[in-house]
Amino acid sequence: MSSPMDISVPNFEGVKISDQNGVPLAPPPASPSNVPHEKFHVSVEVCLKPSSTARPDDVQKAVEQMLEKRSLSYVDGPIPVANDDPFLMENVHRICICDTDEWVKNHDILLFWQVKPIVHVFQLSEEGPCEELTGDGQLSSFNEWILPAKEFDGMWESLIYESGLKQRLLRYAASALLFTEKGVDPFLVSWNRIILLHGPPGTGKTSLCKALAQKLSIRFSSRYPQCQLIEVNAHSLFSKWFSESGKLVAKLFQKIQEMIEEENNLVFVLIDEVESLAAARKAALSGSEPSDSIRVVNALLTQMDKLKSSPNVIILTTSNITAAIDIAFVDRADIKAYVGPPTLQARYEILRSCLQELIRTGIISNIQGSSQYILSDYVTLKEKLNMHEIQEAQTTFHLCKQLAEAAEACEGLSGRTLRKLPFLAHAELDNPYCCDPNKLLNTMIDTARRERSELPD
Repeated sequence: MSSPMDISVPNFEGVKISDQNGVPLAPPPASPSNVPHEKFHVSVEVCLKPSSTARPDDVQKAVEQMLEKRSLSYVDGPIPVANDDPFLMENVHRICICDTDEWVKNHDILLFWQVKPIVHVFQLSEEGPCEELTGDGQLSSFNEWILPAKEFDGMWESLIYESGLKQRLLRYAASALLFTEKGVDPFLVSWNRIILLHGPPGTGKTSLCKALAQKLSIRFSSRYPQCQLIEVNAHSLFSKWFSESGKLVAKLFQKIQEMIEEENNLVFVLIDEVESLAAARKAALSGSEPSDSIRVVNALLTQMDKLKSSPNVIILTTSNITAAIDIAFVDRADIKAYVGPPTLQARYEILRSCLQELIRTGIISNIQGSSQYILSDYVTLKEKLNMHEIQEAQTTFHLCKQLAEAAEACEGLSGRTLRKLPFLAHAELDNPYCCDPNKLLNTMIDTARRERSELPD
C-alpha cells in the first residue's frame, strides 16, 4: 500500500497526518497511482452518553463532518471527541474505529483518503436481564436483554480467537439479513439464520454469541432500532414434570413470535448447550425417558423452522460436546464453527490485555511512565526477536519475552482460565500493594503450570 512522501504516521490511532512542518495534509489529488479504485469501508462506532437525547442521525452527521475535517490514520481503537464541537462533547461518550485488520496486513495503516467511514451510533441499555419466572419455583426457560446492553459492552473486543473467526460471523449475519431483506426465494437459495459454535468448555462460545448479538445490534441499528436477546436454558426446557415441557416450549416461542411481529425489532435467540436436545431424543428412543421428551425436541425443531419465514431473527447456539449434537439440528445450522483452546498467539494476546489493564489501573507498579506503557503485540514481538540490535535490558522487550514464556506455559488452558490467571498469580504475592511486573509474570508461569497439572486426563 503506497503513501505520499513526507507523511509522518504515528503508530497509534486517532492522530493527524502532517507534513514535515506539522501542517495537516489534505487528501492527495485523485489519480490512478495514489488512490485505490474502491475505498475501504471501515466501521466507526459512536457510543452516546446515558444522558444524551440527541437524534442518532444528527450525531452521525456530526461525526462524519468531524472525520472529514481531520486527516486520520485508521487503526483500531478509540479516537478523541473533537473538543471544539460542543454538540459532540455533550452527547458522545466515545468514538471507536473497528475492524481495520480485515483490510490491512503486516502493520500497514489505512490513510484517510483510502477509507469510507461507516458511522454507527448507539446508546447502551442499562436495564439488565429480564428473567421469566415460573410459578412453581423451577428454573426459568429464558432470560431477555435489550441490546446493545451495558452488561456486554467491551465483550467483543476482549474475546481473542484465531484470525478471521469473528469477521466470518459478522459477514455471515450481514448476508443472512440481506438475503431475507431482499426477498431471495428460500426454495431456490437456502439459509436458516442459525449459527452453531461447538468446542470444549471454557472457550468463550456463549460469550461470543452474546458479543455477536451486541455487535450486530450496533451495526444494524439504522435498520433495526430495537434489538433483543433471548437466552434459552436448554436444560430447563426439559422439565422434571415432562408434561410441562411442551408448555415451556410453547411459551418461549410465543414470546419470540410476539417480538418478531414488530418489523423494526431484531431478535437474537441464544440456545446454550444444544447437545441436551440430542440427549433427550436418545433417552426417549431407548425408553429410559418418557416419550414426551422426544415430542418436546421435535416441537422445538418445528418452532425453529417456523422462524425461517421471519426476516428479523437470528438463532445462536452452542455445544460443549461436538459428537453429541443432534444431527437434525446440525443440518439446520448454516455455520458450524469450532471454537477450540486458544493458540499460542491468542494466549499471548489474552495475557497481554490482562497485564495492560493491571498497568492502567496501577495494580502493577515500578514501571516508569506506566499510564502510557504499551506492551508489544505478538507479531511485533516476533519481529523484534529476529532483530539483533534489540537489547535484552530494555524493560518493555524483557517483559514481553516473559509474557511469551507465560503464554507457552499456558498451553491447554481455556480462555476462561487465562483471564483468571493474573488474579490468581497476584493473590500469591507476599505484598499485593507493591506488584513488580517481573515477579508477577514469574508467579503467573508457576501458577499456569499448577493449573495445567490439575487438569483432568
